[in-house]
Amino acid sequence: MKTAILGGGLSGLTLARLLHEKGTDLVVIEAEPEYGGLCRSRTDKGFTFDIGGSHIIFSRDTEVLVFMRQMIRGNEQQNARNTKIFYKGRYVKYPFENGLSDLPPEDRFFCISEFVKTLIAVEKGELADPETFRDWIYYTFGRGIAECYMVPYNEKIWKYPTDKMSLHWVDGRIPRPPVDDVIKSAIGICTEGYTHQSVFSYPLDGGIEALVKAIARPVERYIKTAFRIRSIRKHGARWLISNGTETIEADRIISSIPIQHLVAALPGVPEEVRKACDNLTYNSLVCVNLGIHGSVPDYSWLYIPDPALGKTNRVSFPSRYSRHVAPEGSSAILAEITHQPGDPVAQMSDEELIAEVTGMLSGMDLATPDQVVFASVVRQPFAYVVYDREYQKNMGVIRDYCRTLGIPLVGRFAQFEYLNMDGCIRSVLDFMQSYPA
Repeated sequence: MKTAILGGGLSGLTLARLLHEKGTDLVVIEAEPEYGGLCRSRTDKGFTFDIGGSHIIFSRDTEVLVFMRQMIRGNEQQNARNTKIFYKGRYVKYPFENGLSDLPPEDRFFCISEFVKTLIAVEKGELADPETFRDWIYYTFGRGIAECYMVPYNEKIWKYPTDKMSLHWVDGRIPRPPVDDVIKSAIGICTEGYTHQSVFSYPLDGGIEALVKAIARPVERYIKTAFRIRSIRKHGARWLISNGTETIEADRIISSIPIQHLVAALPGVPEEVRKACDNLTYNSLVCVNLGIHGSVPDYSWLYIPDPALGKTNRVSFPSRYSRHVAPEGSSAILAEITHQPGDPVAQMSDEELIAEVTGMLSGMDLATPDQVVFASVVRQPFAYVVYDREYQKNMGVIRDYCRTLGIPLVGRFAQFEYLNMDGCIRSVLDFMQSYPA
């Protein structure tokens, strides 16, 4: 029995490794010339940047965290998170509700007052249960935290109105803040939120790609790169997977490629399924990578909710993750800009994007244009799943159809779920519990 794994990103490679360990005959089919998906890295002029945005290794899931750290054993730098939110010219401790004492006094009062009022209203049963993501933000944090940070930042990253987003995905991803922590933070007593990422790891050499290369090492000879799938069809009991000039045969297939690419390759897809697939919403990503002469602040990354500062929603400092990603005397900055496919950001040239980011950094006193010694732009068409209010219905139709075909979906864009790296690996581990060898 030969198994074809569609897609050589983190999910596909982890799946290949585990199936190989069980003795499965397999092939991994990857469209790009190099495997790794969003977890690839590039080194140029001594600077190493991850091409899919800022990646770090952390997890609440002990089994997954142990697996990832084993993969980079001997090539690991551990870091204490020092993350801020740039708010009205101030560097506010992250998460926002743990940094209220850093706010201007009027905003601090607004946030704590509305948090307490909302808490009392919820306990009295005076607030209706939330129906949208925006409802959930107000219901959980109160109007102050919602309007100062949570709504503007989330609408900046998702490029979608929060009142048109589902809330089914929130629990477990955005923790509900303990009441004591919010009150303590407002009066200046230090508290920590999101403690599962307060210490994180990163490969010392090779960027995040070092993780996927370590995972892929036992199965590299089974990876077929530069094979862009054009059609997938059944012939008797066999699957025929073609790029238009070459065909790979397999007894079973597992898909980790974007669901849009899978559906486009299948013949005779019902109109209801195609329509559901077309209606899925996602964001693309632009990464602007800057190598600068000199040092950067001792921050891990910054969130930038204010649209007046520019299009960037997050800035990270990879040279704080690993001391080997920038030449001696230099530092690395990675700015992330999410956008909708085909929108004005997608039409901007590399030069315009670099100027946009360097202007923002200069205005924030983080780096001046004359410090920039290296710049590059990387674009990712698939980056973030957006959970609109039709998401569950549309994905239900698609999952049911793939189930009837006997095509399992594993990983971020195959399952069309907002999964971090640890979530991708967990999806593979859970799948392996039920998949026959």
